[in-house]
Amino acid sequence: MGHADVADELEDATGISVAQVNRSFGDIVALEAIDLHVSRHQRVGIVGPSGCGKSSLLALVCGLDEPTSGSINVLGGHSAAERLASCAWMPQRDLLLPWRTVLANASLPLENKGLSKRDAYAIVEPLFERFGLGGFEQRFPYELSGGMRQRVSFLRTLVAGKDVLLLDEPFGALDSITRADVQQWLRSALDDEPRTVLLVTHDVEEAVLLSDVVVVISPRPGRIVARIPISLAPVNTRRDAVMQPDFIAARGEVLDALEA
Repeated sequence: MGHADVADELEDATGISVAQVNRSFGDIVALEAIDLHVSRHQRVGIVGPSGCGKSSLLALVCGLDEPTSGSINVLGGHSAAERLASCAWMPQRDLLLPWRTVLANASLPLENKGLSKRDAYAIVEPLFERFGLGGFEQRFPYELSGGMRQRVSFLRTLVAGKDVLLLDEPFGALDSITRADVQQWLRSALDDEPRTVLLVTHDVEEAVLLSDVVVVISPRPGRIVARIPISLAPVNTRRDAVMQPDFIAARGEVLDALEA
């Protein structure tokens, strides 16, 4: 294999590459010397105190903002437009349109691409059973629980067809029981539909449960102070996952890094 082939293979394996990125707002340094490499279809959790720049990092990755210095590569694209074309952002609030049915909400990305409603619905409707939404296609968002609304939001995010998912506290507004249920569901959904994922969360257990690597960011100016690999045995339930010794050890490492 020649040098060019090796370079192409490495490029193909890269989902996100952030190199020596700094972001300042006037005299406030939000992020400093951020280096982050995420392989294609790897899931990385990002934790840190409020105001440390976690959401700012997502905005930089997806091209909604530009770094003060440094470089960002998303699936080989460096410009803001190229990065944005590869990324789908799922915020804490589901942002479902109240006047559209659940099916119409989930189909919106395909309609935005120019498909007719009929064609968009034909693609999305068969996915409802897999996402635990069967029978709710013609309901409206106000008729759904918080957990089901988040499932619709995630389905809509996947339907957009982007390889990179940026999840910004997607379950922060849910109660603890619903949140635990949706965490387990999302873990299975990402196993079935692999994507390159950055997950920002304040919930350490959520980060460990859903990630291959957990990155800890310091108080402002945000710097990466720890990278903790996660290796959990495949299990059927969230309860079994959080009882694993490897889960408990990884959670302790993340907490130690946050406290330090």
